[in-house]
Amino acid sequence: MTIHTEKEGIFTSVCSLDCPDQCGLLIHKKDGKIVKVEGDPNHPVTQGNICNKVRNMAERLYDPKRLTHPLKRTGPKGSSQFEEISWDEALQIITDKWKDLIKTHGPESILPYSFYGNMGRVAAEGMDRRFFSRLGASRLEQTVCQAAGKEGYRYTMGGGFGTDPEDTSEAKLIILWGINAVSTNMHQVILARKAKKHGAKIIVIDVHKNQTGKMADWFIPIKPGTDSALALGMMHILFAEHMVDEEFLETYTIGHEQLRTHVKKYTPEVVASITGVSVEDLYQLAREYGQTTPSFIRIGNGLQHHDNGGMNVRAISCLPALTGQWLHKGGGALKSNSGYLSFNTAGMQRPDLLANKQTRSINMNLIGEALGQKDKPIRSMYVYGSNPAVIAPNSNLVKKGLAREDLFLVVHDLFLTETAQYADIILPSTSSYENTDFYTSYWHHYIHLHEPVIEPYGESRSNHHVFQQLAHYMGFTEDLFKDSEEDLITSALENSKNEYMKDINFELLKENRFMKADVRPLLPGKLKTPSGKIELYSELMEKAGLNPLPTYNPIVDEGDAPFLFVPAPNHNFLNSTFSNNEKHIKLEKQPKLHLHSKDAQDYQIENGDVVKIYNERGECELTAAIGENVLPGVVVSQGLWADEPGKKQLVNTLTPDRVADMGGGATFFSGRVYIEKVSSHE
Repeated sequence: MTIHTEKEGIFTSVCSLDCPDQCGLLIHKKDGKIVKVEGDPNHPVTQGNICNKVRNMAERLYDPKRLTHPLKRTGPKGSSQFEEISWDEALQIITDKWKDLIKTHGPESILPYSFYGNMGRVAAEGMDRRFFSRLGASRLEQTVCQAAGKEGYRYTMGGGFGTDPEDTSEAKLIILWGINAVSTNMHQVILARKAKKHGAKIIVIDVHKNQTGKMADWFIPIKPGTDSALALGMMHILFAEHMVDEEFLETYTIGHEQLRTHVKKYTPEVVASITGVSVEDLYQLAREYGQTTPSFIRIGNGLQHHDNGGMNVRAISCLPALTGQWLHKGGGALKSNSGYLSFNTAGMQRPDLLANKQTRSINMNLIGEALGQKDKPIRSMYVYGSNPAVIAPNSNLVKKGLAREDLFLVVHDLFLTETAQYADIILPSTSSYENTDFYTSYWHHYIHLHEPVIEPYGESRSNHHVFQQLAHYMGFTEDLFKDSEEDLITSALENSKNEYMKDINFELLKENRFMKADVRPLLPGKLKTPSGKIELYSELMEKAGLNPLPTYNPIVDEGDAPFLFVPAPNHNFLNSTFSNNEKHIKLEKQPKLHLHSKDAQDYQIENGDVVKIYNERGECELTAAIGENVLPGVVVSQGLWADEPGKKQLVNTLTPDRVADMGGGATFFSGRVYIEKVSSHE
């Protein structure tokens, strides 16, 4: 591992946050510390522009609350009473406990719980996968983010393949659908504004008129979970008014005749009653889309976090095929471009190490339920790159499971997170700026190599290093546990069978720092669907027990609670990351609840009042923000605020832990709540 040992200078880097933009960075060092983070102007996509989250990263890296030593619990779970111990003692305690559990209850009594708090591929899915497969631990289904939409899009397009974002500046119509791109995909906004200078129109469709909605030429509010109905209503008009590209449909799709018949029942009147979008607006939207080329749809994460999330994305992904947008530069759609940068995961992760191929798997959205099960209970959990006490749905149930005295919990993190407060052993983690790793964007087409720019903070160690040591303490003697980060990166890039990455290897990446996949237009060409075409009718869906045509299915009826609740992202946090940092808290100010002025009047709530929102899962107290930014009957909060004592602001206490229609995805946005006023604004 090469560490830039120079005390001063400027070094190339890459943002590690779970964000599609994956910005190129320049790191400024003085006296061996990072003093400034700025964008790399030489990066072809991000071009020197970065968000506040990354610009203030140094404050997070050198936060006095950052962990520096391993800790052992000395008081009751959740009491935050710990004492410092050595790494050797920590590793010995962990592995002794695991050996005992394996002997008594089997390896499936142990569960790893992780996600992409660090998007580095080695950190998130490298030596850890090798270790837990060799251990035989229960497997985790990482479904909390894009699982439903990924499946819905795959059924149509064959995988994570969409429009090259660099081409979208040439679009004449850009629809940002279910994405607060100003806060979560800022460079797509920059490209959209570039297109606007050349005459493009920007339309935003969302449940909340957030910062992205406010910058649009036309904002269309929609009832949560009705996106597929809106897309089907657009299809109805496109077919009825002969705005479809018949030659494209005949050449590049299957199922267009079945779809043509199917969408006749989605009349503008029916769709308006479902979505809250007026008949007039529906006609205007469909006509603008049908009569403008190239048109581009950026499909966001938000609309997939519903019971019908997979079908929402499935329906929207069919629209570009109807008007033949895929043949026009800048046209088409983009949900994820991860397929272009797929790598040799088997070579890096070594799933062959799992001896029992029937080892159970647990959906991370159901972690609260899983921690409470009596039959074959989880007796130990190892958490890294995630904070389930805050980010998992139905968090009161999750915290109840974490508080079990018989659950041996290990947390590897930079901070004493809400999850770590329940831990038996806490291990201090390095940041991405202290690691060697590679990064693949799920939006643009560039792969990055990163080498450490600073020494590890305190006694912190990387995921890679810790899992190597755990393997040693467990007595695993295979040489593959001695592989370096560079070895894993080499394995990932060799024999990837990805035609777009065939000319990229570790040595070239080390020389160039970032490289673009060899991406060509999807069409003309053969897609990775069973037919090789865009599948408007999917036999795979039919075999899976789903409607083979895009269809509107209502979200689950949760009963009498009058308000649909959407806990959306905010501008200055990224999930729970930064929610404990004073600078970012000051930038975001306070957690708010956005509600319509009519609802506020009915409940005698004024702007700035403290309101309680609650359901059978839990309750929160937030500050009312009243206006016309949401539809009546809808309330929206923004951000995963820290679970502070004396404050009731953890919104995932309210969210359902059902799984979505596809991929086992999360249903954060399909919950309902009651509202009542707590106190007046002073």
